[in-house]
Amino acid sequence: MLNGRSDVSPQTRELIERLLREHDYRPRNSRHSGRARLIDLVFNDLDSPWALELVRGVEDVTHAAGVGTVVSQVHRRTTATRQWLQNLRARASDGVVFVTSDVAEPVHTELHRLRVPVVIIDPAGGAATDVPTIGATNWSGGRTATDHLISLGHRRIGFIAGPKDLLCSRARLDGFRAAMEAAGVPVDPGLMEQGDFRNESGYQAGGRLLDRPDRPTAIFASSDQMALGVYEAARRRGLRVPDDLSVIGFDDLPDACWSSPPLTTIRQPLAEMGALAARTVLRLSRGETIETPRVELVTKLIVRESTKSLAETRGQTTE
Repeated sequence: MLNGRSDVSPQTRELIERLLREHDYRPRNSRHSGRARLIDLVFNDLDSPWALELVRGVEDVTHAAGVGTVVSQVHRRTTATRQWLQNLRARASDGVVFVTSDVAEPVHTELHRLRVPVVIIDPAGGAATDVPTIGATNWSGGRTATDHLISLGHRRIGFIAGPKDLLCSRARLDGFRAAMEAAGVPVDPGLMEQGDFRNESGYQAGGRLLDRPDRPTAIFASSDQMALGVYEAARRRGLRVPDDLSVIGFDDLPDACWSSPPLTTIRQPLAEMGALAARTVLRLSRGETIETPRVELVTKLIVRESTKSLAETRGQTTE
């Protein structure tokens, strides 16, 4: 019956079709009939350079596949979420890629009911077990960044964390702690600050660190935007990067190499993460099975000019 069989009575067909309409049933192979194929890319916050990198990666894949991309910013307000779900049902999306989200249970339940596949980039909360997730090697990236500062002789290292609910933020913090422990360097709670990945939070947190009488000789900001905020906090205090303060970020956004001085950072392959998420959700829309539900792409240390050996810095005394 669902495949267009004609050997059933009109009454039976009408009854079944009414039930299917009531339950929003849509056969997978009819989802594309008579309409353009689409996937949804959903952010909690689009106001970030890294969001544009993810969009670029998704678009590269969807354009090549002849699939459109609908980019949305959906906060956790119930009204906005309900409206987004209504729009998604209307356009019969092939799948959804969420970015830095925990996907509220009512949303997850509704998408499952509609048979719309979901992939998450950098999930919030715990690691999802029933939804494919894409990320970077944040733990090893955090450790590599810290190891770099330690190798330059720094021991008083400030750390500015990202949002506590994000898996990637916690992994970078854990990598920082692991590097400090392996080097036998105590983690000073007074040198730990909380941020939200944005420039302003880096500026505020950096200012608090630099106003300490025993200020750090280096700061690891767990996003490039926060690292650039630290730059401004240092500048306003008459401190020079890297002569008076070494700074390392995380992301390698396009602006990192154009900052003054060019920012040493951990590169995470944002465009590649977006591309992989798009390929994964399209595979799921075709009914394919994903063998590895959690994929982490490799991070890399990019050394530029914002970090310097403690022994070479001016105005510092070696410990």
